[in-house]
Order: sequence, then structure tokens, then C-alpha cells
Amino acid sequence: MLEATDLCCERGDRTLFAGIDFAVAPGSLLRVAGANGTGKTSLLRILCGLLQPTAGEVRWRGRDIRKAREEYLRDLVYVGHLNGVKDELTVSENVKIAQAVSGRKVDDAVVRRSLDAVGIAHVEHTMARFLSQGQRRRIALARLFATPDAPLWVLDEPFTALDTLGVAALSQLISSHVGHGNTVVFVTHQDVAIEVARLQHVDLGARTSVAESTC
Repeated sequence: MLEATDLCCERGDRTLFAGIDFAVAPGSLLRVAGANGTGKTSLLRILCGLLQPTAGEVRWRGRDIRKAREEYLRDLVYVGHLNGVKDELTVSENVKIAQAVSGRKVDDAVVRRSLDAVGIAHVEHTMARFLSQGQRRRIALARLFATPDAPLWVLDEPFTALDTLGVAALSQLISSHVGHGNTVVFVTHQDVAIEVARLQHVDLGARTSVAESTC
């Protein structure tokens, strides 16, 4: 279970959000909403341990993520609003290094299958700097296909730069991942329907607690 307790985030002299509490059980999809500037990306970065909250705590399986960092990173796949793609590396090298940094085994066959799943296996040896924004986004999303057993995905605007078929494929992947008992937290401005049994919401703009619905 992913839990947040009394989270607060301040940037400079401005409080983006405060008093955020939620608990997300396995097999759930949590959508983070809010207008621009309410701290959605900051919240996701806090959940990933990339940004320290001004106050509060994030726990994974009952432990503070700051005290169980290595274990947490092995369980987590984060795809940020920025793709995190290295221009000087090839497409396949980008996926491999992401796996290695997270402490996962780098398997060439798995990497190729993940690139094939997102439709860019044909450019696996191409340097990333020569690719379009849509193709670079697919490199980032290939990490999801390469780690289908990761119990937690955190996704910031995952549908950006994808065409209609790409959006449909990713929606199905997220639905399947949650359906297998995993947890997904995401932000999107797009109206994308994802079929899951348990859907939760955090609205930072309204400063509300988590609302839950069953789909």
C-alpha cells in the first residue's frame, strides 16, 4: 500500500498544497487532479522520493520511503512529464540504463520486446537525439512494458505526444496492470477512459481528501 500522511509542499514563499492524506491499496488507480500550479508534478516527485516534502511522510508497505529507498526504487517505475531520455544514448541503451539505475536485471530480450510493444523497435540502435517527441515519449513508456511486475507505477502526463493508437494501447496497459493487483498513480489533462475496478482521486486545487469510486 502507498500512503501519504499530512503532506505539505512549499516552493519559495508559496504553499502549493498542505494536509494531503491518502492510502492507495493494491489494485487501485489514483488520479491526481488540479489546475496548473497546484503542485501535481511536485506531489508525484515527492511520492517517488525525488523531492522532499516540507512536512509529512510517504510510506510504502508501511515503511517511510526514505528509510527503504533501495527496496522502494525496485518496486517503482516513474515516467515523468519530461521523458528522462539521454540524447547521447541509443533507444535501447536508454531503456537498459533506466533498468540498471533502478536495480533491475537488464535483459536484452525484454528490452527489445518493450520497444516492439511501443512501436519503436525498428529504431532501437538510433541515437535518441534524432527522434521525434512522440518517439522519445515512447522510449520513456517502454520502461512500463519492460517492468510489468513492478507493483507501483507513477506517471506524469503519460499520454502526451501519443497518437490515438498509442493512447489506446497505454490505457489498456494501465488497466491491465491495475487489474493484476498493482497500483498506478497518474496525472493527465486529457480525457482518457481507463477501466479499473478501484479508482481514487486527489484534487489538489480543491484541497480535498481522497474520493473513491468503484467502476
